[in-house]
Amino acid sequence: MPIATINPATGETLKTFDALTSEQIEAAIGRGHERWLTYRRTTFAERAGWMRAAAELLDAEKDDIARTMTAEMGKTLASAAAEAAKCAKGMRFYAENAAHFLADEPVDAAAVGASKAYGSYQSLGVVLAVMPWNFPLWQVVRFAAPALMAGNVGLLKHASNVPQSALYLEDLFVRAGFPSGCFQTLLIGSKQVEQVLRDPRVAAATLTGSEPAGRSVAAICV
Repeated sequence: MPIATINPATGETLKTFDALTSEQIEAAIGRGHERWLTYRRTTFAERAGWMRAAAELLDAEKDDIARTMTAEMGKTLASAAAEAAKCAKGMRFYAENAAHFLADEPVDAAAVGASKAYGSYQSLGVVLAVMPWNFPLWQVVRFAAPALMAGNVGLLKHASNVPQSALYLEDLFVRAGFPSGCFQTLLIGSKQVEQVLRDPRVAAATLTGSEPAGRSVAAICV
């Protein structure tokens, strides 16, 4: 399937994109891993500030990105704008609550033979998200907002028919202040996903899609 914006109402190809080369994929993974080494040490307060800024931008631009979503996958303008607003709300939720969700948890020290014990949540690293076309912003944000707030960095392989929505999200996080490399959109085809999954610097993957797609990703990750 070509990586392209094709108006589903008219069949008109509005914009096409070249898939990344293997070398470009390698470079993107490298940027993400190097960024994670420093980003994981940022504070919840810093991440929350950037996430709130992203929400503010999205609220201000919801009508513009709604038109993009409609042109790419046929969602009505009203529902597309509502989806963008929902994404902004989700960003604010994780900005407000991530520190609480990921706070250290006390552990019975005597049970483990220690004078003091607690459980601590640590970031994983580079996370690949493979996402579908039907909710081109929300499917991504519900992964990206908690992942970024937890100190991870993201790589997005979006559906090939919503490339402009995918690129918008990368640009949104950059403009909001997240350090470069925290969130990158990979314009790649489905056959190129394996290269990303097999890279040892990619710590985790999340997928929303069909059962065959899930089985394929799981088989590679085993």
